[in-house]
Amino acid sequence: MTHTKRPVNAHKAYHAHIYFDENTRVFAKNICDLSAEKFALRIGRFHQQLVGPHPCWSCQVTFGEKDFSDYISWLDKNRQGLTVFVHGLTGDDIKDHTDYAYWLGDELALNLDFFGYAK
Repeated sequence: MTHTKRPVNAHKAYHAHIYFDENTRVFAKNICDLSAEKFALRIGRFHQQLVGPHPCWSCQVTFGEKDFSDYISWLDKNRQGLTVFVHGLTGDDIKDHTDYAYWLGDELALNLDFFGYAK
């Protein structure tokens, strides 16, 4: 059994990718909007298609170490079953999406071929 890595505050900056589908789209949009409203975080595009290495539709939230504890705690409490992929932003895309990859909810396989990564 694989152990899902929970988010840890070990980096200066992060992305949280909130995953959703057609059935959870409205709820996910609300979570993204509340992330901006409650925490003044930068919200990326609301992608209703696969983008980058992500296996689901997603919306990216950018935040820093000072917001980490409050935001991750709030997000985990309010995600209502949505999977959230959280990763550090170090400038190394491969490490950010592997070694520094954390999950709220189910861990999903990323398409690391997007980065030219061969395991």
